[in-house]
Amino acid sequence: MLILTSPTIQGKEIIKYYGLVAGDALLGANLYKDLFSGVRDVVGGRTSKYEEELTAARNLAMESMIEEAEKEGANAIIGTRITYNNLGGTMGNTIMVTVVGTAVSYQE
Repeated sequence: MLILTSPTIQGKEIIKYYGLVAGDALLGANLYKDLFSGVRDVVGGRTSKYEEELTAARNLAMESMIEEAEKEGANAIIGTRITYNNLGGTMGNTIMVTVVGTAVSYQE
């Protein structure tokens, strides 16, 4: 599956647009406690455990989006965007990762 942030596929003809596809993943509220209450693994001011969790959530959201596109029959997703939102409120410090794009078929 070809995944692009651009709205076109350079040098290729898009033959069908299927519409928006999306994937979501949540990082649990206990992540902050786990990261900052125990031994911190900080390298260059960055917390590697937190980055690992964000990467895992982003990958899960991407996989979900790809599955949705494949069900439609698409072979590419264009205009892909990734957002991170702190849900706050009753959800504590839960972070939601959302990936959205347009599923298309292009002439290979």
